[in-house]
Amino acid sequence: MRYTITGRNIEVTPGLKAAVEKKIGKLEHFFTPDTEVFVALSAQKDMQKIEVTIPVKGNTIRAEESSTDMYVSIDLVEEIIERQIRRYRKKLIDKKQAALSFSQNFIDEGEEDETSYDDEILIVKTKRFAVKPVNPEEACLQMEMLGHNFYVFLNSDTDQVNVVYKRKNGTYGLIEPEF
Repeated sequence: MRYTITGRNIEVTPGLKAAVEKKIGKLEHFFTPDTEVFVALSAQKDMQKIEVTIPVKGNTIRAEESSTDMYVSIDLVEEIIERQIRRYRKKLIDKKQAALSFSQNFIDEGEEDETSYDDEILIVKTKRFAVKPVNPEEACLQMEMLGHNFYVFLNSDTDQVNVVYKRKNGTYGLIEPEF
């Protein structure tokens, strides 16, 4: 795997780089050697955060974790990524999708231990609602009035379905689909 490690408000020391490559390197048997892994380390006040992004065909495996110690954050994020990878493998096998980013040994592994990682997604409620055209600012106001952290709407400017969401720092984000 090829690593791109960046630091925000933190210097990426050789020790941190080695810890990331060692811990995330445990996942190498899941991927082909040319798989890219993007790691962002950041420090804010007393919190140490790591974000790991692994683009794979058609999807992105991503996890982030924060703690007071960067090495603890690295350990925690590795567990999350491994759980996501095993779940993704089940999806690949079920749908017989092309798995160019994953090693053949990983795909061919049997159903051993599959039950421990079988975090099946269960949809328990479905909502239907009328969508009226609004601009993104109005959508943010509607989201705030509802007390939700995201809002799906028909963008009056583009005539496409968009999503606004509240970010952790209190600002807003807009998701616009590309077709």
